[in-house]
Amino acid sequence: MVVERYHSPAMEQLARVEWRAADAAVPPAATLIEEMILELVGWYGRIDGAGAPSATPGDFAPPGGIFLVGWADGEAVAGGGVKRWDADTGEIKRMYVVAKWRGQGLAGGLLAALEDAARGLGYRRVRLDTGRFQPVAQSLYERRGYLPIPDYNANPHASFWGEKQLL
Repeated sequence: MVVERYHSPAMEQLARVEWRAADAAVPPAATLIEEMILELVGWYGRIDGAGAPSATPGDFAPPGGIFLVGWADGEAVAGGGVKRWDADTGEIKRMYVVAKWRGQGLAGGLLAALEDAARGLGYRRVRLDTGRFQPVAQSLYERRGYLPIPDYNANPHASFWGEKQLL
């Protein structure tokens, strides 16, 4: 019996991405973080300013954190980090996909890789937030099982806060 499998170019692109831990203080991770921040300036101003939740390179360092960079064809195409919230909870921050790589499933792949990394750090749940000008991000999070929770981090730019139990 032959079973036909669904195939799409987006699945091919995602399969080509290799996720590697990186130091968030130096390129390419630092470059991806800055590109993400600059992209949001028009909506929120700098999201790494006073009053914003911490998401520093030190937050994304062991033992409680990690920053992942997605590589495809020798190019850094996406990145994001997990930082410690408490002993059981990690927080996903600074998710970013390079513009020319969007629409190919990389954000979902990055989210899955960050959840796996959070499990590896011993977290039983993850939290995240996003702003009102990012409905596509919120939709992704909700499709991937993030349930709305009350504001947990006083992020002045956020309008959605979500949490997911890691199995």
